[in-house]
Amino acid sequence: MNPAPSPVRRFTGWHMTVILVAFFAVVIAVNMLMATVAVRSFGGTVVENSYVASQKFNGWLAEARAQKRLGWRDKVTLDAGRRVALTLNDAKGAALAGGVVTAVAQHPLGRAADLPLVFRERAPGVYASDRALPEGRWQIRFDLRLAGREEHLLREVD
Repeated sequence: MNPAPSPVRRFTGWHMTVILVAFFAVVIAVNMLMATVAVRSFGGTVVENSYVASQKFNGWLAEARAQKRLGWRDKVTLDAGRRVALTLNDAKGAALAGGVVTAVAQHPLGRAADLPLVFRERAPGVYASDRALPEGRWQIRFDLRLAGREEHLLREVD
């Protein structure tokens, strides 16, 4: 006895319509998700006025070259209480004592308010912040002044 032949299922226009609608629904859903994540994660402002920033660019390059010639070396750490410590040495490894260090801690994605930090020299060439940082990743913009010279640093800490 031969088994009964299975009925032939035909591919119709309705099948194609369902496939196309499902495909575009997935594409639109993924695009909406990616756009939402992008908008929520980055505010979009790097500089207030890009034309003005471009006019200052060569000056910034000259400052960076002068800063590099100083040969200062730095090391940024967080202690157990999440206070920032900055160790400064000259090109020969000697501690750079007697400097003035200020900084601003910024959340990389702008989700938290900027935190101004004031540093006190705890040991020759070792400067510690006055306040602890909240949990998370932070960018710290340092301004260092010592013996009429200055340096600006941008460092990340976790």
